[in-house]
Amino acid sequence: MAGFVDSLRNMWRIEELRKRIIYTLSLLAVYRIGTYVTLPGVDPTQLIASQNTPNNIFGLIDLFVGGAFAKAGIFALGIMPYITVSIIVQLMGAVVPYFQKLQREGEDGRRKINQLTRQGTVLITAFQAYGYAIQLLGTASQAITVNHLMFYISTIIVLTAGTIFVMWLGERITEAGIGNGISLIITIGIVARLPHSLYNEATAGVNGNLFIFIIEILVWLLIIAAVVWVSQGVRRIPVQYAKRVVGRKVMGGSTQYLPIKINAAGVMPIIFAQSILFIPTTIALFFPDSPFWQSVGAIFGDYTGFWHALFFFILIVFFTYFYTAIAVNPKSMADDMKRNGGFIPGIRPGKQTSEFVDNILTRVTLPGAIFLGFVAILPTIATAVGIDQGWAQFFGGTSLLIMVQVTLDTLQQIESHLLMRRYDGFMKSGRMRGRM
Repeated sequence: MAGFVDSLRNMWRIEELRKRIIYTLSLLAVYRIGTYVTLPGVDPTQLIASQNTPNNIFGLIDLFVGGAFAKAGIFALGIMPYITVSIIVQLMGAVVPYFQKLQREGEDGRRKINQLTRQGTVLITAFQAYGYAIQLLGTASQAITVNHLMFYISTIIVLTAGTIFVMWLGERITEAGIGNGISLIITIGIVARLPHSLYNEATAGVNGNLFIFIIEILVWLLIIAAVVWVSQGVRRIPVQYAKRVVGRKVMGGSTQYLPIKINAAGVMPIIFAQSILFIPTTIALFFPDSPFWQSVGAIFGDYTGFWHALFFFILIVFFTYFYTAIAVNPKSMADDMKRNGGFIPGIRPGKQTSEFVDNILTRVTLPGAIFLGFVAILPTIATAVGIDQGWAQFFGGTSLLIMVQVTLDTLQQIESHLLMRRYDGFMKSGRMRGRM
């Protein structure tokens, strides 16, 4: 415990790190305050917004945006439209020649892709804002105090501006703060609901049975430990470097290891899969009289249902492989090893090394993808055995995976700052990737 306190003290001693942490917390506070600002034309005293998380996709969206969806806040759509467009752009980068060309243009190409992503975010947000206005008029029309046409116009403008502002906050946190800003914004919205859900489960969910509640907490901690274990797990490939003479020094001649992560994609497959599942439900809002679209909305909207869990599992496995293919390039690894005089024992440098690494990456990614998919559908299982819906969302699923992954990524950045200044790091025990 004393070492942990010393690490916290060391964090505060580093001026740059201290400024980054304060800056990040300040922008997250701005985001949380914005979730309580109600849309123009909505009377919050008349707004019927269930404080119990509803058993549909809207309850899940409300979880991600920290309650702003149910409160009709200006950040009701949060950052999800931006993530949806990012997914579309990355998918197009794999099949559309124009986007492939932009990806190869380096910094200029990335700048153009970011600009297209922002423009697409405006369009998608306006589309979703219109659907949100329809949904709000249908469920809480008594809370609307202005003309319906004016409400549509103001809601589209305000929600679009709110999402763009949240996107800007995320970019600023990434550039000048600590951690990935987009992921932190989603995480802070999820964490804001945790105390309330935990209290409800302790008082009402188990009918005052303290023993059952303790068992649930222990199982929850075991799931978190398993997620951390898989997230930190690596498959080490031995790499031998040949000896070479540089001036008067003999370089190389040692064995190092190439770490292949079990979950190289991190939290992105979870966010991508969840964003895709939001699309059918959003489209269904525009066709309230269509039996087909209402049935589609019911299938994808019930996050505790079988079909939602099945599609969610499949999408997570797919996006785990997809994002891993983008983030990890076996050919580049093989070229770097060959350039530096390294080789994998028994494998020829070049193409054979690339194929060898690719085969290992494919096999290692499979258990990681299946594990992520299983943990993602745990809320469905937890709800089926009688756990409170609000607490079940934290018992596994997207909320738990995002919280653990984002926390690990943020701690690794803090660890890197501490190690660069010759401190022991944030944790003196354990295996943080920054130290490895």
